[in-house]
Amino acid sequence: MSEFDTKDELKDRDCDITEKAEKSQNPIVKGILEQLDIFIIAFSLIILATFFLVRVCNVNGDSMKDTLIHEDPLIVSDLFYTPKRGDIVVFHQTGTEENDYNEPIVKRVIGVAGDTVKIEHFSDNMRVTITDSDGNVTVLEEDYIRYDYPSYHNSETYVEEGTVFVMGDNRSHSGDSRSSKIGLVDTRRILGKVVFQFGSNVGKPD
Repeated sequence: MSEFDTKDELKDRDCDITEKAEKSQNPIVKGILEQLDIFIIAFSLIILATFFLVRVCNVNGDSMKDTLIHEDPLIVSDLFYTPKRGDIVVFHQTGTEENDYNEPIVKRVIGVAGDTVKIEHFSDNMRVTITDSDGNVTVLEEDYIRYDYPSYHNSETYVEEGTVFVMGDNRSHSGDSRSSKIGLVDTRRILGKVVFQFGSNVGKPD
């Protein structure tokens, strides 16, 4: 290098070397690197979605039989979720006195805030009547339930703001809002709605 070289000449020379290196880069390698960048970004988004948008849990017990079977894996989402009648949800009772219910619990939403849920038990069937906040009366058609015998007394429950009334589809073998051990479920305890299931009854519930 000449002692007469200036800083500007050195800078121009470095730029020329960089440009030549970029031009000489194999287009196939460049394409692979671009695809790799896209893959890394997509994979990162999937990981974020898994942690923040959906959860995976397993059915524990037979209270949702035959809709859901014991140990079936479930995909649960709480993204922009507001509980609705008929939804199958996963919630927790962590911190309550009932230690048996500290694990995630799967049930079906029967009544939402403002509803009055009337339950009548018969020897071979049961009838659920919903009266909403506007006074509209609906007798639920529940062809998905199992019912063997009366396991609870007839009842009428008003669903308070910020809560839901839930029951298992296997009505004679379900601890749910009919029991004081669970009662009305605080919506803040709901982990999300079941959007997909794997296992015996493969597919999306309902």
